[in-house]
Amino acid sequence: MERVASKIDFSQPRVIAEYGPGEGVHSREIARRMCPDSHLLLFELDPTFARDLERQFSGDRRVQVIHGDAASLPHELTHRGIDCCDYILSGIPFSILKIEKKRALLQKTYDALAPGGSFIIYQVTNELKQHATHFEHAESEYFLQNIPPMFITVFQKRHPLDHHKRRALERANFSVSAHRSA
Repeated sequence: MERVASKIDFSQPRVIAEYGPGEGVHSREIARRMCPDSHLLLFELDPTFARDLERQFSGDRRVQVIHGDAASLPHELTHRGIDCCDYILSGIPFSILKIEKKRALLQKTYDALAPGGSFIIYQVTNELKQHATHFEHAESEYFLQNIPPMFITVFQKRHPLDHHKRRALERANFSVSAHRSA
């Protein structure tokens, strides 16, 4: 849980969604670190887990438990007057989802992220990486210390300005290099 939470910048209010929080291990750590004006939306299909999460977070107005499918994220954001998420986490086993469901959920996830936002998955396989082609950047780490060992992959939605900043930096570096070689 520490490794997953370390991928999130908690220095300012954030909107975070978590797919399949189960018993809330990661959710508790995220809620502990969040700013007072942050929001954490927990999507849990299992009714027993959803009830337990509601009980765990009953005193925390920043946390909302949605007993439903993660695919309802866009609707839930609209319903709450929230434009987009800064971070979306997932521990659901994407490897067992049918390909159509997997791709649809990835598209909804991408669309729900703010420019520059991150989709962070913690999985025992890294097969989702081949399907998450919407995302411009992905970085994976493998943790043997976890039982079972797992991959933590951060998929990044590029900020629209990133391309222009990069091009300007490349031009500036070229100018400096050309000047030095002259």
